[in-house]
Amino acid sequence: MIAPTPVTGVLSRAILGNSIQAWLTAALTAAIIFLVLVVVRRVLVSRIGALAARTSTHVDDTILAMIAETRTWVCFAVAVLVAASSLNLWRLGQHVPATLKLIVLWQIALWGAAAIAFWMQHHLSRRTSEQDRTSVAMITAIGVGAKVLLWILVFVTALTSVFSINITPLITSLGVSGIAVALAVQNILGDILAALAIVFDKPFDVGDAIGVDDISGTVERIGLKTTHLRSASVEQIIIGNGDLLKSRLHNYRRQSQRRVVFNLDITYDTPTDVVGQLPKVVEAIVTKQSPVKFDRSHVSSFGESAIRIETVYYVLVADYMKYMNIQQAINLDLLREFASQNVKFAFPGRTVYHQGLVAKDLAVQTQPQSAQG
Repeated sequence: MIAPTPVTGVLSRAILGNSIQAWLTAALTAAIIFLVLVVVRRVLVSRIGALAARTSTHVDDTILAMIAETRTWVCFAVAVLVAASSLNLWRLGQHVPATLKLIVLWQIALWGAAAIAFWMQHHLSRRTSEQDRTSVAMITAIGVGAKVLLWILVFVTALTSVFSINITPLITSLGVSGIAVALAVQNILGDILAALAIVFDKPFDVGDAIGVDDISGTVERIGLKTTHLRSASVEQIIIGNGDLLKSRLHNYRRQSQRRVVFNLDITYDTPTDVVGQLPKVVEAIVTKQSPVKFDRSHVSSFGESAIRIETVYYVLVADYMKYMNIQQAINLDLLREFASQNVKFAFPGRTVYHQGLVAKDLAVQTQPQSAQG
């Protein structure tokens, strides 16, 4: 039998129900776990950071932001609680698993908040102009709402898994009241969801000239419920976001070029050879302008009082003022050229042909009858 040494005797002494050796083992275990967690966090941040710098995707950037949000005190608390699970702590021991769950839930919430914050920063970095102030406010509101929802989910999870509280009656009552509220404000909720669709799908931005059915104007503001337009007559038009997305939208600002179709009506007494040359004359006048791409010009139809020449060309910029200046120059050149060739523009008219007795003959025949009467 080996006699116990003085060191063995000291290690076997009990303090708070555990031997000194058990306390030292738990402390060493906690230190090792803490160092491992800290080193793993640092290695992951370094490796994923290098990977994120070489890629264009944002998944690795999100993961990097989440890992960087791992708190040192959480690593320390996890290490201590894991090591303490091997000790006899009387009544305190039964609270170790619950405390560990709470700390892990807290860290998960921090990771989720970091992911939401990175998402917000990523989208806000692309909206720095004054016209995107509505999108900035919308994204900020969505981020705040997502964080609130995240913490609510963590709180509910803690109630059910840590404290074993039955929340079914609470969820049932909230569900019934939520349905009632949703039915009462369904139009408002529809407009809010439509506002989210406008922000992310971006069919138009603030400052765009758009057309909605028979209404057109410039977008001044995109709100949570309504969008404000300023019409050409300087009146303000307010449209609900839900109604806006249900309509056919025309975004005139995003067009890269303008297709122009115009008609010229000339009189029927114009000589045939002159009519045949007019499309070439129109083509020469149109191609003089820049930036313009000529498409076609033809004698297209015969109307009641005119021969119609239809012309199509493209203005290769979307600027409305540039388009109007080009059209004005073409119209003036057409007036000069048609005047030099004695070509007359037609106007609505009608010739009535009368067959039978003319009016003066009818008057002569009826005059003796009137005298006899």
